[in-house]
Amino acid sequence: MPSHQPVAGMSAVDPEYLSSQPSPMAKSNEPNREKKYNPEKKHITEYPLTRENWYKHVNWLNVTLIVMVPLYGLITALWTPLKLKTAIFSMIYYYCTGLGITAGYHRLWAHRSYSATKPLELFLALCGAGAVEGSARWWSRDHRAHHRYTDTEKDPYSVRKGLAYSHLGWMIMKQNPKRIGRTDISDLNENWIVVLQHRHYLKFVIAMGLVFPMLVCGLGWNDWAGGFIYAGILRIFFVQQATFCVNSLAHWLGDQPFDDRNSPRDHVFTALVTLGEGYHNFHHEFPSDYRNAIEWWQYDPTKWFIASMKLLGLAYDLKEFRSNEIEKGRVQQLQKKLDQKRARLDWGVPLDSLPVLEYDDYVDQCKNGRNLILVAGVVHDVSGFINEHPGGKAMIKSGIGKDATAPFNGAIYQHSNAAHNLLSTMRVGIIRGGCEVEIWKRAQQENKDVQFVKDGEGNRIVRAGNQVTKITEPVTTAGAA
Repeated sequence: MPSHQPVAGMSAVDPEYLSSQPSPMAKSNEPNREKKYNPEKKHITEYPLTRENWYKHVNWLNVTLIVMVPLYGLITALWTPLKLKTAIFSMIYYYCTGLGITAGYHRLWAHRSYSATKPLELFLALCGAGAVEGSARWWSRDHRAHHRYTDTEKDPYSVRKGLAYSHLGWMIMKQNPKRIGRTDISDLNENWIVVLQHRHYLKFVIAMGLVFPMLVCGLGWNDWAGGFIYAGILRIFFVQQATFCVNSLAHWLGDQPFDDRNSPRDHVFTALVTLGEGYHNFHHEFPSDYRNAIEWWQYDPTKWFIASMKLLGLAYDLKEFRSNEIEKGRVQQLQKKLDQKRARLDWGVPLDSLPVLEYDDYVDQCKNGRNLILVAGVVHDVSGFINEHPGGKAMIKSGIGKDATAPFNGAIYQHSNAAHNLLSTMRVGIIRGGCEVEIWKRAQQENKDVQFVKDGEGNRIVRAGNQVTKITEPVTTAGAA
């Protein structure tokens, strides 16, 4: 995919694009280049950036249109009064052109998450051109590359190269067309509205980006200058910056409730800035869903617009990923986070790593001064806990050298879940034939089928109430304290 093509979030076209209009009917999976393009010639990005050649690495047309023209608009605004009607229209047109990108370029053409009638497609194509971010065809093509090659060298605006790069750097610095991934846009090449907008893109940009807002304000309330500066230049600037946030903030700020293997994230701030595109972790997992926000309280005006168009009969075949699969992804990610947190906790020495003791050895060690307690066949060293025992020293000392399974599980006191967890960190051995523990250990040694719930790392999950020392029905044990 060539660097001179406008891509998702791009606000300009390069000189090569101005000098050459490749046919949109070319092979859909091949980059479109001007006729004089020589693939054997080294691209400027293949040369190191130096003081002598730095200016050759800069995309000067984009710098002019993305930086210099908005700067001109900001300076001119200092002596151009902002009329209330112009301000209101600028806001309305901001949302219209923003929806041209989010509902049109993005969810309709890039992801085909719904179908639109020709009047709606034409409206979105016109509004999208007014945002000045490249043609729908090129925008969608590069955005598909972004999804296909997220966070890799083939991603046109990978956040792995830095937040500033993903927001603006990839546009103001020239890109090597050989390094950007290929995608299929055969469906777009068969859409006459997309092809028409692509072929006459510059005309659409001038008409919808500057002329139309200036005419509305000029003919409507005689504010030609305000229409040009506020509804034209500055509106374009703000729409562009909002779109750029999808490439940068949406891959940097927020949570990852569905998958954390790649950079996309969900955050309400990004959603507010981007007309609902901020639930990006969900979007990258389920890109064919016409929604970004799936909860009723989440901000997604693009979703609301598409749903409204369906009610009006202008949109149809709205795609929604099955809720069962969505919840699977959410649960799997929650489990992954639990596994990661569980791995950082001390669950005690695994049972299959503990030495096996004879009961008589256990008793002898206690007589020789060791503070050991036997609960459910597991020997625990409570030396460091005697003085901290909530029930007092006498109570815990009375169980030393004995089988304290029954008193620990309700015969004297039904210990809490926290007590069982704490006890697991004091394990030092297993009594041969002690309750079910030795049976489990022997089965492990004999490779018998012993089933335990394990986390993603293969470690046993110990749930509340399922600790090895937890006995549902207290057993009667002679000699218990």
